[in-house]
Amino acid sequence: MRERIRFITHQGKQILLVDFSNCSPSQVEEISRTVPEYVTVQPRASVLLLVDFSGASFDEEAMRTMKESAVFDKPFIKRTAWTGADKFPGLFRENLKNFSRREFPTFENREEALAWLVKE
Repeated sequence: MRERIRFITHQGKQILLVDFSNCSPSQVEEISRTVPEYVTVQPRASVLLLVDFSGASFDEEAMRTMKESAVFDKPFIKRTAWTGADKFPGLFRENLKNFSRREFPTFENREEALAWLVKE
């Protein structure tokens, strides 16, 4: 699963890509548990995060794990962009937004998300 979490470079900026695309709920859960290992070693408020949910499936446990990971990640995240979140449960999205006090802009594709992440 670690191949689904990696740093990429776009326009000279480092972006952490978390790729949940086409994952089962158990895979979403496993990836979510691993994300803080990448994020929390970075300087505070420095991480540009791109999360791709395209074709992913979720259950209650996967959602809970994602929320728990967000707790650890929050101080280290500068900006977050989501792709493929059109089937993401709306109530969970609102709860996560309220919980983290952070917006989660969604984009049609990775290219749009990357452009938004790197703009100043």
